[in-house]
Amino acid sequence: MPSVKIWEIRKRDGRIVKFEVDKITNAIHKAFMAVNRKDGEEAKKLSSQVVATLEDRFEGKTPHVEDVQDVVEETLIKNGYADVAKAYILYRKKRTEIREAKRFFGVADDLKLSVNAISVLERRYLQKDMEAKIIETPKQMFERVVETVASTDLLYDKTADIGRTKENFYQLMTNLEFLPNSPTLMNAGTRIGQLSACFVLPVEDSMQSIFMALKDMALIHQSGGGTGFSFSKLRPRGDIVGSTKGIASGPVSFMRVFDTATDVIKQGGRRRGANMGILRVDHPDIMEFITAKSREGFLTNFNLSVAITDDFMKALEKDEEYDLVNPRSGRPVKRLKASSIFSLMVTMAWSTGDPGAIFIDTINRYNSIPHVGEIESTNPCGEQPLLPHESCNLGSINLKKMVKDEILQIEKMTKGNRKIGLGVMGFADMLIKLGIPYDSKEALAIAEKLMSFISKEAIEKSRELAEERGSFPNFDGSLWERKGYRMLRNASLTTIAPTGSISIIAGCSSGIEPLFAVSFVRNVLEGTKLLEVNSTFEEIARKRGFYSEGLMMKIAKKGSIQDEGIPEDVRRVFVTALDIEPEWHIRMQAAFQKYTDNAVSKTINLPHDATVEDVRNAYLLAYKLGCKGITVYRYGSKKEQVLYLGSVLSKDKGETLEYVSAESEYSGGCPASYCQT
Repeated sequence: MPSVKIWEIRKRDGRIVKFEVDKITNAIHKAFMAVNRKDGEEAKKLSSQVVATLEDRFEGKTPHVEDVQDVVEETLIKNGYADVAKAYILYRKKRTEIREAKRFFGVADDLKLSVNAISVLERRYLQKDMEAKIIETPKQMFERVVETVASTDLLYDKTADIGRTKENFYQLMTNLEFLPNSPTLMNAGTRIGQLSACFVLPVEDSMQSIFMALKDMALIHQSGGGTGFSFSKLRPRGDIVGSTKGIASGPVSFMRVFDTATDVIKQGGRRRGANMGILRVDHPDIMEFITAKSREGFLTNFNLSVAITDDFMKALEKDEEYDLVNPRSGRPVKRLKASSIFSLMVTMAWSTGDPGAIFIDTINRYNSIPHVGEIESTNPCGEQPLLPHESCNLGSINLKKMVKDEILQIEKMTKGNRKIGLGVMGFADMLIKLGIPYDSKEALAIAEKLMSFISKEAIEKSRELAEERGSFPNFDGSLWERKGYRMLRNASLTTIAPTGSISIIAGCSSGIEPLFAVSFVRNVLEGTKLLEVNSTFEEIARKRGFYSEGLMMKIAKKGSIQDEGIPEDVRRVFVTALDIEPEWHIRMQAAFQKYTDNAVSKTINLPHDATVEDVRNAYLLAYKLGCKGITVYRYGSKKEQVLYLGSVLSKDKGETLEYVSAESEYSGGCPASYCQT
C-alpha cells in the first residue's frame, strides 16, 4: 500500500471521518466479483491509483465520498475494466436508491441497515417527540438501552465498572450479534420502562378476576408486551351462575371481549396486540373452542392452543373415551371419544391454522419451580410457559454473525423467579454458511450441539451471578436444587422465540425457522416494493458464475430454487420452508427443545396440498419426540396472510401477484397476520 497523504473524508451527512484505503480496495474487489472476474492483486493496484489521483486533485482539501467514488469509476475505465466499472456504477445507483428510500422515513441511518429494518425501526422503536417526529438514530436507540441496562449493576455493586458493561453490550447490539426483545428496545430509558415481552395472566371463574385480567392485559399491550391466558377455570356455557341464578356464557364468549379490547388498544400504535388463548382438552366447551376460528375474522388477536394431557393421549392411543370435567364442580359431566376430539382438532388446524397444541403435562414435568405453582398457559407464540402473574425477558443471539397495584403481583412473581429466555436467530443462515441442508441429520446434530453449549454457558453465568447477587428467591425446592445446584440466579434461562422484527433489524433469518424464500418482493411501504435476495445465495451465485438479475427475478416468482437450473449442491442447501417435509420441521423443533428450559416457537409450514392426515401425523410426532407444543400452518388456509406466493390475488387490489410477496414485518414462520408479534 502507498503512503497515504489524505487522512480524512467527508461523509454524505457532513461528518468528517478517517480515510481508509481498504474500503476502496474492497469495493473494487466486489465489483470484479459482480461480473465473475478474479482480480488477484488488481484491486490493490487500482486502489493505489485511486489514492494517487485523489492526492493530486485534493491536496490540502478533504474529498467527499462521492469524489472518491467518481475517481474509482474513472480508474476502472482507464485501465480497461469497463464491465467492472459498469457493475460499480450500478452498485452506486442501487445504494443511492436505498438511501433515498431511507430518507423517506426521516431516519438518520448510522448503522447501514436495510430499508426494511429502517422502516420497522421508524414505526416501532425509535423515540418520537410530541409531533411524532423521530428524535433518535438507531445507534442512539442502542445507547439508550445500554445506559438503562448497564446501570442496574450499581444496584448490586456501587463500585461496578458499568463503563465496561456499556461498551460490551453496545458492541454486541450495534454489530447485530445480539438483540433483546422488542419492549426493551422500545421502552428502556423511557417513562414506560417496561422491558418484558411475555406475560401470563390468571383468569379465575369470577367477573372480578376476568375484568382484572382484561385491565392488566390492556396495560401490558400498551407497553409492547404479549399476553397468554388459560380460560380453563371458567364454567362452561349453559352452567348455572350462583350469584344471579342465570346461565353462564362460557369461555369463548369472554375471549371475544379480550379480543375486542385488544383491537381497541393496538399497543400504542407501535405493535399489534397479541394473545394466547388456552383451554384444557377436558373442558366441557372444548368443541366450541376448537371450532372458534371456523368463522373468518373471529378472535383475530388470539393464537389458540388446546392444553392436551397425557391421559388424553393415552385414551387416544387406546381408542377410548375420556371425561369432560366441569371446572366449577370438579365433576365429570360427559364422556367423549378421544379420537373424535383429536380428529376435530387436526381438521380445524388444517383448515384454519388453529388450534395448536400445548402438551401441558410435558410442560409441567419440566417446570423448574413446581412448589410455586402449576403452569397453565404460555405467551402468545407458545415458547414461554409461565406461571400466572409471571413475565419474562427474551434476547436472541444472531447465529448468522457467529459462523402501580395491579402491576405489583406481576413484579413480585417475576422477581421471585427471575425467568429469562436466551435464544437464537439466524439459525438457517448459519446452516447455509456451513453448507448444511436444514432437513438433514447433520443439521439436527448441529442444533443439539449448539443449544447444549448455550444452555451450559447460560447456567454457568447464572450461577456466577447468583454468587454475586443471590439465587432467585424461590430457589429452595426448585428443580435446580433437586439437580444438585447450590444456587442459580434464574429459574429458567433458555427459550427459542420467533424473533420477528428483531431479526429484520439484524438482517438474519427468524429464530430457528428455515428460509421462507431465496428471493422475494418486500412491500416496504405503500406503493414501494423492493426485491430482496438472500445475501449468501447471491454471493455464491456470483462466485460460481450463475448470477443474473433475470434469475433472481425468476426465483422471486416462486421463492424456491428447486426447479431452477442451479447446481444440485446449492439447491440442496437453500431449501425453503415449503421444500421441507413436515417431519424435519418437527425433528428440528425437538432437537432444540432437548436443551431448552422453556419451549420452542416453531411453525410447521405445510404446502397447500397437505392433507389432514399430514397434520395428524405432525401432532403425534411432536408429542412422541417430547416437544412442548406444536403449531401448524397450511399455506392458504387463511384469506389474509403476510406472505403470498406467486400467481395469487392481492388481498387489497384484487390483482394477480407474480412474485413471492412479503409484508414489511414478515420474517419467517407462520404467515397468518395474527401470528406476527
